[in-house]
Amino acid sequence: MTAEGIVLSGTGGVWQVRTDEGETHDVSLRGRLKRGTEAIKLAVGDRVTIARDARDAAWAITDIAPRRSVLARREPSGRVGERIVVANLDQVVVVFAAANPEPHERMLDRFLVIAEANDLAARIVINKAELVGEERVRERFADYVAAGYRLHLTSAKSGRGLDELHEALDGKVSALTGPSGVGKSSLMNAMYPGLDLRVGEISESVNKGRHTTVGAVLHPLPDGGYVADTPGLREVGVWGLAADALDGCFPELRALAPECRFADCVHEVEPDCAVRTAVQEGRASAARYDSYRRLRTELAETERRYPG
Repeated sequence: MTAEGIVLSGTGGVWQVRTDEGETHDVSLRGRLKRGTEAIKLAVGDRVTIARDARDAAWAITDIAPRRSVLARREPSGRVGERIVVANLDQVVVVFAAANPEPHERMLDRFLVIAEANDLAARIVINKAELVGEERVRERFADYVAAGYRLHLTSAKSGRGLDELHEALDGKVSALTGPSGVGKSSLMNAMYPGLDLRVGEISESVNKGRHTTVGAVLHPLPDGGYVADTPGLREVGVWGLAADALDGCFPELRALAPECRFADCVHEVEPDCAVRTAVQEGRASAARYDSYRRLRTELAETERRYPG
């Protein structure tokens, strides 16, 4: 007996797989699955085939389907290599609060770079919009709308914006992330009352510096799709991204870069730099440009410490 499904979580060599028929089984990974000549490490979000042993009724994974996307991080403790956090994501949904806690745009920029570096679509959710008001929120985050990101204003308390966000999650595999205390689990419970997530369950320890590893969990959504809980996502995204490629992770800079005089312009001191000119003339965000420069310095230092 065989079935196809998706890996929800795993610990201690036991993986939870939800089949396409909606059943969840504890399964093992027997033997060394290989794709071509390389052994494949199983990851949350992988599409797999499982089979049931006729003798002991135990389920085991027999095949892992090719991945269409990955979200990866550097191996912890300074080891060389990468670890897949979630496979087959459709989008990253970054949730911040309008206030309480105060949003920090540089942290938001980091999350967005993570998505761009992994070729994943991203959208921004500003929860607790009632604490500040729509006009102030839209003014504060106008740079991101101008850059092409979809902005959702929500209130888990009043229900504002939940239908639109629900539609954006429907049928997709999404990584829902953001700082602690912004109301991620409250939003999910408000949209999906049957989901019954504990407040604080969705990545509420992210950005606290407590995680040395990343253990993702996929939550099936009642109306189709999944939401990935990815603690420690802030530490994930720039692994494998060259400093010279960072401008490609800022959509507004990516559009301007071909106009620079030099093809290898890094938009710092080079003459006839279209990016710096646009910032000086107010056609590109000075704050986003500052985030770019800070992150580029960080990436250059990473390259120095981890050459090759």
